[in-house]
Amino acid sequence: MITVESVSKSFNGKKAVDGISFQASDKEILVLLGTSGCGKTTMLKMINRLIEVDSGNILIDGKNIQSQKAEQVRMGIGFVMQHSGLFPHYTIQQNIAVIPDLLKWNPRKTADRTHELLHKLHLSEDLLSRFPSELSGGQQQRVGIARALIADSPVLLMDEPFGALDTITKADIHAEFKSLEELKNKTIILVTHDVQEAFDLGHKICLMDKGKIIQTGTPKEMLYQPEGDFVKDFFAQNRLLLEYKVARLKDMESLIADRFYEELQFSENTAVWDALQQLSADTLLSKDYENLVKAFNEYRKFQTV
Repeated sequence: MITVESVSKSFNGKKAVDGISFQASDKEILVLLGTSGCGKTTMLKMINRLIEVDSGNILIDGKNIQSQKAEQVRMGIGFVMQHSGLFPHYTIQQNIAVIPDLLKWNPRKTADRTHELLHKLHLSEDLLSRFPSELSGGQQQRVGIARALIADSPVLLMDEPFGALDTITKADIHAEFKSLEELKNKTIILVTHDVQEAFDLGHKICLMDKGKIIQTGTPKEMLYQPEGDFVKDFFAQNRLLLEYKVARLKDMESLIADRFYEELQFSENTAVWDALQQLSADTLLSKDYENLVKAFNEYRKFQTV
């Protein structure tokens, strides 16, 4: 769906993005991960031409974005900004309707779609008449997502969308984000510096440093097949937690009892971390919790580091 070919961008003679190439497949969440200043936001903004490339090509669905008008490119892309990016003097209803108004939608169509998204994002219709400053951070972020989704474009770009939220709110929104059918049909590029967020949400990760991509791979590949010390060190601090999150029950089927599927009704794709969270909530399941931890520790011994 999105192809980036040897893209570079310099500011005042210094390369912010240096010969980057990657692909994001249809209905895939690709994460651009790295520390502040590594070039990830610059790369994201070049995809919807908020920043123009110096060299290289960007194709969306096989079409070079440079051969189209910038406004046309942006109309076909949803964009969620850090701190929600809502217009402070617009009501929530006006904020959500920005793109439909530009597309000259019928007001009834805009209203129907708005109410549909409010329901999906667990937002009350009472909020429509309020202004962004009257909403919590989590509510603002959900409204920002609603605004990006309303035109139902196949591509969604997200720039540190959850960075301003507290840990508990962020965990709730991550869970909603993963379960929202609306997002499962889109190709998403997400920029973050949060390693856990990248592992929670990404199908594929591009780890960046100093304007270059150091390694691209699945979360599991980043942990168990790191291409050099930079990659290994980048994930070292959170490593055990990340291993719990990338491991699935199906990875250790020979080490756990059928009870996990038949009685406890876990899916084979359930993350070990999620299964442990559920088991820890019920003292009657403490033995199952212990057995799963043992199985996971056994599984770890056979992974490449």
